[in-house]
Amino acid sequence: LATGPRQNNGIFYEIRTYDIKPAKMKEFLEMINKYLHIRTAHSELVGFWYSELGAMNKVLHVWKYDNFAHRTAVRHALANDKEWQGKLISAILPLVEKQHNEVAYLVPWCQLGKPPKEGGVYEWVTFQMKPGGPALWGEAFRAAINAHINTGYTRLIGVFHTEYGLLNTVHVLWWNESPDHRAAGRHSAHEDARVVAAVRDSVRFLESQQNVLLIPLQCSPLK
Repeated sequence: LATGPRQNNGIFYEIRTYDIKPAKMKEFLEMINKYLHIRTAHSELVGFWYSELGAMNKVLHVWKYDNFAHRTAVRHALANDKEWQGKLISAILPLVEKQHNEVAYLVPWCQLGKPPKEGGVYEWVTFQMKPGGPALWGEAFRAAINAHINTGYTRLIGVFHTEYGLLNTVHVLWWNESPDHRAAGRHSAHEDARVVAAVRDSVRFLESQQNVLLIPLQCSPLK
């Protein structure tokens, strides 16, 4: 009952979240920007961000895999990549306090998108839903997402639901021109009867929600 229907292929996304030692964040980001090309030679990076609001001293990165055999092959190759192990892993591990990963699929009605331009900010919204997966809450949740899209103030990048990690979790990634543009849009949305009605319907399935404002790294494909 955890996932319900999903896309008809094996593609999934690994979401990795690291807690960085507060005094070491600048050093960590510099190392990532300098050497991440070694890692992206092995598999596709969707995006790499650091938290600005809603969480402190965290980085979040999302990787795309064709299937689980693909991920296994990539992890094996990385373990034997002396340049990767020597230049980055050995340097950044002492800077990291905690690591967390999830495997997630795009919901069936969502394609991974891109922002209209570079230079904006991203919002990572995590919803803990009641058990049942998209088969249960998918249509109501989709209506709430579309209601926000239709206001025009924000751009949807992706909607992911977990397969490994805390189940019945949905992550929604949005792009906005700026935090102030996002704030103005949210105020308008709260006064939109269509948004209010859709949200009221979808929260029947909601247990909790957390929002984090993310800033993309220079090396991130999504900027």
